[in-house]
Amino acid sequence: MNKVRDNRAEQEFEMDVGGHRALAAYQREGERIVFTHTHVPAEIEGRGVASKLIRAALDSARDQGLKVLPQCTFVAAFIRRHPEYRDLVA
Repeated sequence: MNKVRDNRAEQEFEMDVGGHRALAAYQREGERIVFTHTHVPAEIEGRGVASKLIRAALDSARDQGLKVLPQCTFVAAFIRRHPEYRDLVA
């Protein structure tokens, strides 16, 4: 699976898989990052793409000292399932 990259110009974490682009959209608000939407094309669903994408995004937020506001339901559910990220929630 390809590497997750932070496209700051578009405010999206992105990952290309098999010619399809998965993304996690965000907005920076000072010392917070608000995750607004996660999209994985149907062609690559069920391969753990969204989880890899969100894990990398949350690790990046931690590295930058940001608090996370998970407006996206997938991000909120991911954090509930992975308690090691709960301390990031604003």
